[in-house]
Amino acid sequence: MAEFGSGGSTGGGGLPSSPRPVQGKVAFKAEDGEGGGDGGGGGGGGGRSRFDSGGNRVSNGDCALAGAGDQPGSAPPASPECSSSSKEKGFTTSQQREGKPGIPRRSSIIKDGTKQKRERKKTVSFSSMPTEKKISSASDCINAMVEGSELKKIRSNSRVYHRYFLLDADMQSLRWEPSKKDSEKAKIDIKSIKEVRTGKNTDIFRSNGIYDQISEDCAFSIIYGENYESLDLVANSADIANIWVTGLRYLISYGKHTLDMIESTQDNMRTSWLSQMFSESDVDNLGHIPLCNAVQFIKDLNPGLKTNKIELKFKELHRSKEKTGTEVTKEEFIEVFHELCTRPEIYFLLVQFSSNKEFLDTKDLMMFLEAEQGMAHVTEEISLEIIHKYEPAKEGQEKGCLSIDGFTNYLTSPDCHIFDPEHKKVCQDMKQPLSHYFINSSHNTYLIEDQFRGPSDITGYIRALKMGCRSVELDVWDGPDNEPVIYTGHTMTSQIVFRSVIDIINKYAFFASEYPLILCLENHCSIKQQKVMVQHMKKILGDKLHTQSPNIEESYLPSPESLKGKILIKAKKLSSNCSGLEGDVTDEDEGAEMSQRVGKEVVEQQNSMMGKRFQLCKELSELVSICKSVQFKEFQVSFQLQKYWEVCSFNEVLASKYANENPGDFVNYNKRFLARVFPSPMRIDSSNMNPQDFWKCGCQIVAMNFQTPGLMMDLNIGWFRQNGNCGYVLRPAIMREEVSFFSANTKDTVPGVSPQLLHIKIISGQNFPKPKGSGAKGDVVDPYVYVEIHGIPADCAEQRTKTMHQNGDNPIFDESFEFQINLPELAMVRFVVLDDDYIGDEFIGQYTIPFECLQTGYRHVPLQSLTGENLAHASLFVHVAITNRRGGGKPHKRGLSVRKGKKSREYASMRTLWIKSIDEVFKNALQPIRDATDLRENMQMIQTIRTVVENTDSLYEKIVQCQKSAMEFHENLHNIGTREGLKERKLQKSVESFTWNITILKGQADLLKYAKNEALENLKQIHYATLSCGLNKPGTENAEISKPRRSLEVIPEKAGDENGE
Repeated sequence: MAEFGSGGSTGGGGLPSSPRPVQGKVAFKAEDGEGGGDGGGGGGGGGRSRFDSGGNRVSNGDCALAGAGDQPGSAPPASPECSSSSKEKGFTTSQQREGKPGIPRRSSIIKDGTKQKRERKKTVSFSSMPTEKKISSASDCINAMVEGSELKKIRSNSRVYHRYFLLDADMQSLRWEPSKKDSEKAKIDIKSIKEVRTGKNTDIFRSNGIYDQISEDCAFSIIYGENYESLDLVANSADIANIWVTGLRYLISYGKHTLDMIESTQDNMRTSWLSQMFSESDVDNLGHIPLCNAVQFIKDLNPGLKTNKIELKFKELHRSKEKTGTEVTKEEFIEVFHELCTRPEIYFLLVQFSSNKEFLDTKDLMMFLEAEQGMAHVTEEISLEIIHKYEPAKEGQEKGCLSIDGFTNYLTSPDCHIFDPEHKKVCQDMKQPLSHYFINSSHNTYLIEDQFRGPSDITGYIRALKMGCRSVELDVWDGPDNEPVIYTGHTMTSQIVFRSVIDIINKYAFFASEYPLILCLENHCSIKQQKVMVQHMKKILGDKLHTQSPNIEESYLPSPESLKGKILIKAKKLSSNCSGLEGDVTDEDEGAEMSQRVGKEVVEQQNSMMGKRFQLCKELSELVSICKSVQFKEFQVSFQLQKYWEVCSFNEVLASKYANENPGDFVNYNKRFLARVFPSPMRIDSSNMNPQDFWKCGCQIVAMNFQTPGLMMDLNIGWFRQNGNCGYVLRPAIMREEVSFFSANTKDTVPGVSPQLLHIKIISGQNFPKPKGSGAKGDVVDPYVYVEIHGIPADCAEQRTKTMHQNGDNPIFDESFEFQINLPELAMVRFVVLDDDYIGDEFIGQYTIPFECLQTGYRHVPLQSLTGENLAHASLFVHVAITNRRGGGKPHKRGLSVRKGKKSREYASMRTLWIKSIDEVFKNALQPIRDATDLRENMQMIQTIRTVVENTDSLYEKIVQCQKSAMEFHENLHNIGTREGLKERKLQKSVESFTWNITILKGQADLLKYAKNEALENLKQIHYATLSCGLNKPGTENAEISKPRRSLEVIPEKAGDENGE
């Protein structure tokens, strides 16, 4: 697995909770300190291991994890002094709340919040308790508030009070207990509440010493009274916070008429729609339908639900009513549908944007699409199109309203897939030299199992080519009846006829991609059978073969665009001065290394292979054009002597050696030449190397064992999705430009590249299947989620959620993570869902996506199986936001609901070359770079956005001029350095500093250009928003207009003192 660092994490629970018994299986899980935690499901302290999707044991690292927590609307957890019986029973009567036995003692004050940092945070899913009712409407929120919840009251000086809050039955006041105040004073009248504010957005929160320990999703504040005092609260989970925020906002809006309003309007559209559907099913108008029909009806509406779960819910309802028989009435049908088909997390999202309604109108939907989904230029017509497409109720379609069911349909549709649809087609420049692309490559393509005794089969080629592979391998040997065969030499693998493989390649070569296919020909045949190979390839492949000789006046390979529909042969080639019909060349036998002594050094093995030679016929040699196989010697020799059409192959171990010892040279080598890296033949089980280890060095052809699933293959498949799955991905500019500095092993920011902050919130999961082969627990699944970042060493990180016990249907995680991405163009995000088990955590599903393909906002992540197939109806629901995105044509993709953290400003640094004339040029760029950085970083308010637009061009010209002046020294840099007295190491360091400075200047110029594009886009969005909201002033025609205030302006608050607490 890739090297992992640390990333910021915010658990679902705001602050550490008191101990309470853990639900589910805890018999011998793990004690605190051994990785088990309080129901957290392991993975912490002891560093327990888990398995990747290929079944390989990998380390969890030192990720801290959050545990389970308190149920929404349930009793408060007991304090340590309480008896075990009271812990188990909780609080169920009003007497207990009034101070009878069982009331927790909560008068303690946490003076120093940092002491609690290492305690596990606790939150829990609504669905984790079988008897817990889902929240699916405002009335459910009101009922839960009447039942009460434990909340943490935050005061100044890091003081935290654990209190039990509840809504009076008459819904006129909010109370809390215990309190030293008079019971009439330990309350807030609902009518005095001015605002309910989500997040940590009051002075008390902002100035609190434990600010960083509190989850943004669990915090909310009640602003009340004539003096705008604030009551700042933290719930044990985001769901509990949502209940209180939603319920209080309804009460503020409708006062004592809240229940009347809810009863009169509650789910009218949904109820009418379901009633109509039921009536259509009740053809005989009996008022009931058979149970089997009702079950199938609900399953048709929500295919992810399990049949037995629906049946069980109907039977439980009948049992509670002491009803016999299996007929289902309309009321029962609607009740069960409400219970099973309402996702609480989507309901809370809907009411957040619906202004306390049970549906979204067109303006609400516009706000959601712009603010969260990153859509630009949203109009009411676009909103209506979405409503007509996804709203199931005719009434909703006619009125332009999106109900909870329509909203759910929209969020689970392809429109809200996490993968950007722009990348589903070829979207990159395909006219760059071939060496500027990563190429999807297969190793030992003919094998379908291990490479020592596994079978060979043509299906290996079919599968690889259908997956977009653009480089396949043919290991050819003499066969019977003068027919060459393909298999791995020196092993017991079976054989397939060469001709049948060429037939299959001809049929499927351009099935998934029209761009060139490379055949890596490892030839071990006699001259006689080499001629048979030539005949088969010419006859079957015909004009598809690219045999045109390279242009010696060129410096780079042709582009994929110019080679469309062509097949390139990569193999040995006779020298140009060979006049005979055959000649000898060095052998290239990868499989022979398997028979070498394991302890021998890789370099020695490579050198020993150089001495072996074999005869090559001229006819086969002539089929090789721009991919001539040559032996690699060393970088400096290659820079001087290697031709651009010559290709070197590197054993995995040798390539790793160069990547670690000569990372800069390796990157520069790959700017011009193709490099193929193949797995060590010692991987007799056909396991895979990590392709990221070689992509970061610019290696284009990293050959993978396509027949072996797992983490490494997930990375390869995910990576090549980003350009229409055409098999070619354009490398980052910093790895292509002739004069640029990039080290593959950098563990810091990359010069000229602006780091991005990736915020990912894992909200919930849906329909997780039981892991294959796990029969011990029946249908029980205890899922948790890993979020992994793969890329350069500075970016590698992972974080995990808590475990949700016994809930694979709709577990609510509500956990947020933050990662800094220093080289976005080389980063990938991998979501992995595992089943927490006693013996070893088992793989449920995963999804891997390049960072550049992420769509921001609320998205569903489809999960895939071990072998890459989509798991039916299984997904993760997440929120993605990217701050400080450098633009590049997509500034609107920034997640608007995440604020940038305040950090000290960093300016790009220039290195000294110790060549006075050149250092003076670079010194002139320092001030423009500082000014450009200030300009970009200040781009928040409309006035500063206008300043960016007005001043960008002049700064851009200054930076570009410095770059041009410096580049005038480039060709004679070595001579100038020598004249200045620089030798060997110092001269090499000076050249490296020159490329660093040029990279900085290019990057800063690009960032400035992107900033201007982003500023223009922001002004357009403001303009369109004011137009759509009717806030534009008469006669205002340009985009620089007054910012709409709407209801987002913060109401001032005053923190009230609470003496005695």
